[in-house]
Amino acid sequence: MPRIILIETSTALCSTALAEDGRIVACRRSDEPRAHAARTAPFIDEMLRERGLKVADCDAVCVSSGPGSYTGLRVGVSTAKGLCFGAGLPLLSVGTLEVLFHQALNGGLPEGCRAVVPMVDARRMECYTAVFAPDGTLLRPVQAEEIGPDSFSDLLSEGPVLFIGDGADKCREALNHPNARFVQACPDAASMLRPALRAWEEKRFEDLAYFEPFYLKEFVAILPKRPF
Repeated sequence: MPRIILIETSTALCSTALAEDGRIVACRRSDEPRAHAARTAPFIDEMLRERGLKVADCDAVCVSSGPGSYTGLRVGVSTAKGLCFGAGLPLLSVGTLEVLFHQALNGGLPEGCRAVVPMVDARRMECYTAVFAPDGTLLRPVQAEEIGPDSFSDLLSEGPVLFIGDGADKCREALNHPNARFVQACPDAASMLRPALRAWEEKRFEDLAYFEPFYLKEFVAILPKRPF
């Protein structure tokens, strides 16, 4: 089984993990605000030192590709590329919403669960979402969606639906349905294990020179309210 460095920086949680022999053997997490750039590389160094390893002792690096925070994604992808270029390793990527789906599986699905809807906060009442069947089949592709009372009504009418992500709590009131279940959580690098191993087995390696995060929406810079 490959040894893979896992990097997840798409939301407020900065997390890294190390996979060996099909399991997570080390991990680091921090929800310190705006600390992704300062934490990601040191976390990886700490994990490798803990295991007596160097980057070159690994087989690949896998990064969460988005959608999510523009800055967070840039930090994660830049770090992953740097490691791959420096050690000659292949780059793998996993979508942020797929990471959340596997996080839901790891935590256990509600009895009779009809679908899993990962939700990454995209400001106001908008979220980046997708819909997965419990077996992992993608039922609806990734999209930016404004959440309202009628959102996912077709799924909710059929049975329990699990909404998971950092956008879950803000959608509770809008999705006021007895079949709606909510888990407020940021995607975690440890939950990248299964999709990362599948990407490795299928040899879905990214082009190091041209790979970019999946932002879904264009980045919009906002001017400060007060002058410097």
